[in-house]
Amino acid sequence: MNLHLQNVPPRNGYLWVRHGLKVLQRKPMALTSMFGLFLLCSLLLMLLPALGPLLVLAALPLVSLGFMLATHMVLQAQTPTMAVFAQPLQLTPQRRRSQLILGAAYAAATVLVMMLSDWVDGGAFGALQDALQQGEAGAAATKLALEDPRLFWGAVTRLGLTALLSVPFWHAPALVHWAGQGPMQALFSSTLGVWRNKSAFALSALAWASLVMLCSTALALPLSLLGLGVLLPLVAMVVGGIISTAFYCSLYFTFIDCFMFGAPKDVLDEPRA
Repeated sequence: MNLHLQNVPPRNGYLWVRHGLKVLQRKPMALTSMFGLFLLCSLLLMLLPALGPLLVLAALPLVSLGFMLATHMVLQAQTPTMAVFAQPLQLTPQRRRSQLILGAAYAAATVLVMMLSDWVDGGAFGALQDALQQGEAGAAATKLALEDPRLFWGAVTRLGLTALLSVPFWHAPALVHWAGQGPMQALFSSTLGVWRNKSAFALSALAWASLVMLCSTALALPLSLLGLGVLLPLVAMVVGGIISTAFYCSLYFTFIDCFMFGAPKDVLDEPRA
């Protein structure tokens, strides 16, 4: 398809969030079921020592593309299924190879980010995780880990490098799938697309963060007042899954807005049924 890299106004970042939620509203069961099954498969893969976590990381670029395809189907009044995750690997051998290269590169880069972050915090983050798993018995260890100044710098390194890593991979799978670009070209084009529209992406990130905080407050207050605080983790997990699904649905709109490839011009104004 013919792609056109373009600049969009910052307000489009808000539109991406809005339309991600709208798409989820149209096919809530199908889309949330897809996300839930992805999480289940990820948990099962994590049981495999060493190889499992790497496979989960390598699958993430395909997962983002799968939700783009699912969103496109919803806009065409179709119901998506888990089959969308396999579609990118069923086109041409060249595109399948490119997608696999992107997945392997993402997994390798993520591992490097984790290793560097662990080196910066000197193992403080791992110590905090171990202490939290001990519950009340690890209260003292948890307090000690939280007071370690290396934990802050490790978190800054981890979050900062993860954000930077997401830039070249944000649109790369879609550019391979729809434009037939090679891995290196797709990574470069994705970086250029995100950079040119950085204000819209910043507003989108702020909108998602605000939505998470709003939902957290709206859940915590009534449950606490009713004495049902024990249910908060379960409710938070469900709501978190819904918001995460809407976020993945919004990725389609970020792509067609940054690289318009012939979609209807009004698709960002009102997604079609």
